[in-house]
Amino acid sequence: MRDLDPPLTLGELVADLPKSDVIVLFGGTGDLAQRMLFPSLYFLDADGFLPEGFRVIATARADMDAEDFRAQVHDAVARRAGGHPDRTVWNRFAARLTYVGADATTKAGAAELKAAVGDATAPMFFLALSPSLFGRVCKALGDSGLATPDSRIVLEKPVGRDLASSRAINEEVAEVFSEDRVFRIDHYLGKETVQNLIALRFANTLFEPLWNNLTIDHVQITVAETEGVGDRWPYYDEYGALRDMLQNHMLQLLCLVAMEPPADMDPDSVRNEKVKVLRSLRPFTRAEVAANSVRGQYTPGVVGGKEVSGYEAERGQKSDTETFAALRVDIDNWRWAGVPFFLRTGKRLPERRTQIVIQFKGVPHSIFGATAQADMVANQLIIDLQPDEDIELVLMNKAPGISQEGMRLQSLPLSLSLLKAYSGPGARRRIAYERLFLDVISGNSTLFVRRDEVEQAWTWVDGVAAAWAESGMAPKPYAAGSWGPAGAFALIERSERAWKD
Repeated sequence: MRDLDPPLTLGELVADLPKSDVIVLFGGTGDLAQRMLFPSLYFLDADGFLPEGFRVIATARADMDAEDFRAQVHDAVARRAGGHPDRTVWNRFAARLTYVGADATTKAGAAELKAAVGDATAPMFFLALSPSLFGRVCKALGDSGLATPDSRIVLEKPVGRDLASSRAINEEVAEVFSEDRVFRIDHYLGKETVQNLIALRFANTLFEPLWNNLTIDHVQITVAETEGVGDRWPYYDEYGALRDMLQNHMLQLLCLVAMEPPADMDPDSVRNEKVKVLRSLRPFTRAEVAANSVRGQYTPGVVGGKEVSGYEAERGQKSDTETFAALRVDIDNWRWAGVPFFLRTGKRLPERRTQIVIQFKGVPHSIFGATAQADMVANQLIIDLQPDEDIELVLMNKAPGISQEGMRLQSLPLSLSLLKAYSGPGARRRIAYERLFLDVISGNSTLFVRRDEVEQAWTWVDGVAAAWAESGMAPKPYAAGSWGPAGAFALIERSERAWKD
């Protein structure tokens, strides 16, 4: 009897997909499409990354002339391209661009899209829509024959608002698209500095031996926004900071920091290690949730020198939705036992910042005098994702000059700033979606989120939400322009640590 061939991995299945020849962008008149998606596609075209003959079909319910739509996209691109898109590139990109006004959840709407797609064999469907529409759109794509064996679908986060709804959406999508053709997008994974974190850890012998509980004291992850919720409150009031930011962006960053070295960069290898981290997160209980988490909601205050309203004023009535969340997270495995991860995210904070701080332990014994000893600080690795992309390693150094008190020390950063390192003519900061678009076109799913990954994250987040509900933990008020409720500082100070502000 001959041996059976081993089953193909998800990475091998995806690698067999041909390059996409058309993208159908659902929600083409929406804010995300105009701010991020069309400029990303334009820049890919400018750099020669779009395949020959590749077409862009935008669709939405709005009835709009194709030329009017191209003018709208031109203005959106101009805002990201310094006011003046390259004329040659724009003309080439505009020739790729088509608009179809249709309700894509209906059979008639899908038929209009099918006529526009024509004989394309590997269409990419990008759903910049509410997750509640994912299943209906997929069914229409399947019923109309638009979902070909080589097509793929991109789902914007969040996929559901809890485990049950996430599973329901994933099931609806799976009825039309196999898992190897589903690309769940988290645009943070397209950021250069996030990808550089993988290179930093696994392409250098310097860090990996130190990347454990023997040398690392704790980790901080901050995602701070100065904006309020504003007109997004109907969506935000249903999700809150926990489900909107922590379930996806922040847990993805935590996984990249905490995961074990994958065997290779195959999509399955990387995502298997991330799932292991999610499975190792210590569940929150009713008894511990008050000590290990903080909920907050912004009230009127001052941000950037301007007076701003509170969340309830924006919403128009009272709400128990949190606009700020801070948590102490523990990972119960050998590498991270005893190392707390402190996560915080919020709206209307003093500055816009996404940052990871790896705080190392201090030296076990100081050979320096009392004066120098007072100058010593433990090493830090600071990874800034926005507004600037930078990686700094803070080291101790002898302070220049001489002193009667002996050697003086000072901390100095070694910078791996991408903007400084690559600041030549024409250099620019890429939109995260550019990398992700290119990966979907070529069928590389490494930077996308697998179904079991999404559902494991929801399992843990649902536990946090349930513990909040069981303990009756309501959001604490914090003034807009502050760093959240006082409890956020107590959360980390109880362990004799402090936030890096």
